[in-house]
Amino acid sequence: PMAAGAGAFAWVTFPAMPTRRVYCSTVHHDGQLFVLGGCGGSGRALGAAEVLDLLAQRWTTLPPLPTPRAGAATLALGKQIMVVGGVDAAQSPLASVEVYHVDEGKWEKKAALAQPSMGISAVQRDGAIYALGGMGADTSPQALVRVYEPAKDHWQPLPSMPTPCYGASAFLQGNKIFVLASPLRTGGRQGKLPVTAFEAFDLETRSWMRYPSVPSRRAFAACAMADGVVFSLGGLQQPGPHNFYSRPHFVNTVEMFDPAQGAWSKPSRAVRMREKRADFVAGCLGGRVVAVGGLGNQSCPLDSVEGFSLSRKKWEPLPPMPTGRCSCSSCPAPSLLFVIGGVAQGPSGAVEALCLREVP
Repeated sequence: PMAAGAGAFAWVTFPAMPTRRVYCSTVHHDGQLFVLGGCGGSGRALGAAEVLDLLAQRWTTLPPLPTPRAGAATLALGKQIMVVGGVDAAQSPLASVEVYHVDEGKWEKKAALAQPSMGISAVQRDGAIYALGGMGADTSPQALVRVYEPAKDHWQPLPSMPTPCYGASAFLQGNKIFVLASPLRTGGRQGKLPVTAFEAFDLETRSWMRYPSVPSRRAFAACAMADGVVFSLGGLQQPGPHNFYSRPHFVNTVEMFDPAQGAWSKPSRAVRMREKRADFVAGCLGGRVVAVGGLGNQSCPLDSVEGFSLSRKKWEPLPPMPTGRCSCSSCPAPSLLFVIGGVAQGPSGAVEALCLREVP
């Protein structure tokens, strides 16, 4: 499919969230955007739960989370919104799992994880939830994989990940869950440099396969998947062991992995992003990979946005985001990419969506 032209993209600004926050959990369900927990200005985990009706452009305050938390994994499962793990107000990882019943308007506790965990990556398939990795109370990354079946209200262990990690990017493609872990967030160490693990769990054979690691090690890179191709973008390049004096620096690196070829493409100058950035939102919209905001070499967060057309193999500027931010939460929805909260000068209440205009 042809990528949409740059002119087909526009930003929609929604009313600001009643509660400004960062590291909140967000999910889109049936024309509503749920924003749960996160951290406020004090840095403490919040119980605040709010929902935006996209059509009415109106916020409603929901009953608060029974357990205030930040950085939880969140998914919509039928008429339930499920939050898993995260950290509590004392910064300790949580094992607790809670479900919000959309129709009844109330929270219910569910079976807890066997171990407390923050930074879990979660995907769902055929009504089951897969929770991968995380970080426990001892701050070391976990290799745990567990599956939750709502009818049984039970977490069952699955074969562990080859590389323990937390806060990884997970993508469901066919019957595989691909997991990309950033070097800050893996437990594996090779020659004292953190590894950038890339692995996939086959849901049918219930076994793990390892792929070649992401070639360059970058912290705060962003990942996206488009047309089955995995993208690892930007980030903060750590100096190697030999550059004793060099400092971490922002990069515009673009590396692509095509599972059909089983290899990472050598990054060419031609496909580098226009802007060096880290801690930004990456997503897929209108046949393009998009990179939104983040931190760069300016003194304040970036508002610039760019899109990569897979067919044309190049980045083009897209309309800038109304509020430059980093550390945002993002949430895909049909023909929309929400960018929620994050940091502008402090925690932000901004809710904006990059959308595809209806082109006649």
